Amino acid sequence: MTDDFPEMPDFDPKLTRKAVRRGLVRTTTNVLAVLLALALVATIGSSLVQQRGDRERRMTDVLGTAFKLYNPAYSVAVSDCCETTPLSMSFQVTASPLRPVGGSWPAAGETYTISQDFFGRVGRLPLGSTAGTRLSVSLFNVGGALAPKEEVRKVLARLPDGLNALSVVEFAAPLKDAELKAFLEQNKTCADKVVYERRTSSLPITWGEITWDGGEFSEGKHGCGVGLDNFRTWVGLLREHDDANLRSFDLTLDRLRKAARDGLAYAYVDELSSVERLRELIEDPRVRTIRLADATFDLDRP
Repeated sequence: MTDDFPEMPDFDPKLTRKAVRRGLVRTTTNVLAVLLALALVATIGSSLVQQRGDRERRMTDVLGTAFKLYNPAYSVAVSDCCETTPLSMSFQVTASPLRPVGGSWPAAGETYTISQDFFGRVGRLPLGSTAGTRLSVSLFNVGGALAPKEEVRKVLARLPDGLNALSVVEFAAPLKDAELKAFLEQNKTCADKVVYERRTSSLPITWGEITWDGGEFSEGKHGCGVGLDNFRTWVGLLREHDDANLRSFDLTLDRLRKAARDGLAYAYVDELSSVERLRELIEDPRVRTIRLADATFDLDRP
């Protein structure tokens, strides 16, 4: 019986090396293609998962607003959401210290990034209780050591009448919503932010007219735009699972819900009143004290 197998060709090292190279290139190309596909699927899939439903809008509604509450001594602008990576979502905020209206202050603030990981946990936060501005200190002291009215009168007497001041007007007893409105109307003044909590030696819950731009705003003058209804609507958006992130902003659901439910104004921030107006306010028996935080000239100047 004869073997029909063809003769084996002579071994050619060059052809063998070429074949090996072609095999390696083909294998490498296939592996890279698979890895690229997996990376695209992971990136796009992660983005879709993180952006599902109204998650982007809710991120700025909850975390952006919480950051403003975390920094009541700052004017904060929240950018559109979001920049997404496979492991996180983030947006930017611009914050500048509140100053009295009418001064020549630098317009630009500092820009910061607020991020949450794939599981929705917020990252490390800037500013907050470590900011230490004059207004922060004044808010820290609400309900605490008293600046006696006589001392406040002496300070105000040394300042020019027309000078605008940044101040915290603290009430002797907290005012209900209607009482706050009556106080502001009677004194022809405005509340830029209302302090809805007495939390001495810590930053209290403080709500301003641009703290959240959603919900309904009450008609008519109420703190020149400050609305308790708007605050209550925002608190109504919060869910139990938000509590862990809120704690990163030195907030809790219980405190927010109590402040919104009670609706009691313990103090308010005034960016516009003149020294002359503050001299009149300090005489109102409903006012416990006025804590001056800044004026349209340097309070540290001799």
